[in-house]
Amino acid sequence: MAECVDRVEQSKETELQCEERCPCNTSCPLTKTMGLIGGKWKIAILCALRTDGTTRFNSLKRKINGITNTMLASSLKELEESGLVLRTQYLEMPVRVEYSTTSACDELMPILQQLAVWGMSLKTS
Repeated sequence: MAECVDRVEQSKETELQCEERCPCNTSCPLTKTMGLIGGKWKIAILCALRTDGTTRFNSLKRKINGITNTMLASSLKELEESGLVLRTQYLEMPVRVEYSTTSACDELMPILQQLAVWGMSLKTS
């Protein structure tokens, strides 16, 4: 039993040392990127906006099957904060809000298309 506990403690120490040395924990660009576009809905939102252009909230919700109002709102807010989506609010009654992609999203789309091609090649293999 003591031997098992010692191995667990050594394993934890090794894991901690690895975490301290690993640059991915603090500055990995891929980790940062996945934080911007990761999640169940963000890529679907970006693709819908890119395909259809400027879109209002309810129209976007209808295009993305299964997404809730709360999840769409929070995902759009995160995408806006990351600079991938532009939110335009018009001073009308009722208030009209439209969403569109930014130039940063335009740069991202070919990369996502390449990921899609890669994913399809895995399926056929």
